[in-house]
Amino acid sequence: GSAATIIPIAHMIKSAGYEQTFLTFGLFQGIVVVVVGSLIAAPAVNLMVAPPKVARGASRYQAGPLEMLKTPVFWVMYIMFIMMAAGGLMATAQLAPIAKDFKIADTPVSLIGLTMPALTFALSIDRILNGLTRPFFGWVSDQIGREQTMFIAFLLEGLGIIALANLGTDPVMFVLLSGLVFFAWGEIYSLFPSTVTDTFGATYATTNTGLMYTAKGTASLLVPLTSVIAAKGNWHPVFMTAAMLNILAALMAIVVLKPMRSAYTSRTGAIAATPNLATR
Repeated sequence: GSAATIIPIAHMIKSAGYEQTFLTFGLFQGIVVVVVGSLIAAPAVNLMVAPPKVARGASRYQAGPLEMLKTPVFWVMYIMFIMMAAGGLMATAQLAPIAKDFKIADTPVSLIGLTMPALTFALSIDRILNGLTRPFFGWVSDQIGREQTMFIAFLLEGLGIIALANLGTDPVMFVLLSGLVFFAWGEIYSLFPSTVTDTFGATYATTNTGLMYTAKGTASLLVPLTSVIAAKGNWHPVFMTAAMLNILAALMAIVVLKPMRSAYTSRTGAIAATPNLATR
């Protein structure tokens, strides 16, 4: 949705101002939601649904929210989520100031038959790739495992940020590398929920995943610090800090999370296999 509307919204803000733009697009969005929502129907009571396949390494034990919060493996995932989300939120919040400081925001860039200012092009591509990465890396993780996919994606994010810091003053590279950064960031919103469900079971998945998702809010508290650091006239420390957090999270996925989660699911799997012990 944002990929399709970001350009018309930007043009309307310039021509009609923020208030008129927000009112127009807000009404349009509300109408679409109401119309489409009215088409949704509850499934038939007698509808036969095949039981979901259990992911490789997933636990059959069903841990409630309070029980989950008492486990070290949850807090390892929570910290990793913060580390990854902080870098992505920084890119989202600061992409325009970065482009302006690099003096390439309004430089025309021609790619795939389109010509747009570098910042506008980057914002459009970023939203598309940020959406595509979620099913893509979700599918990859179904094939090779959650932690292995985290390692690949998180490392790619860190390397992408380093490349953007060093090559982003070129308009074309700014567009391409910012797209890479967003592509390697958005997957956290599919990998962490699936990992939480694999680890703690599907019964309380909505609440458990919601608790994990609060890490995004925690990470957002770090974003203003990037403005303070960049106020000294140099984005390099911001880029390097974000990159190091991502690379560290990649290593943690393999070195810390994988063995911890394996031990936890093995232990709770044994409990789940014993009916009297599995009842909580």
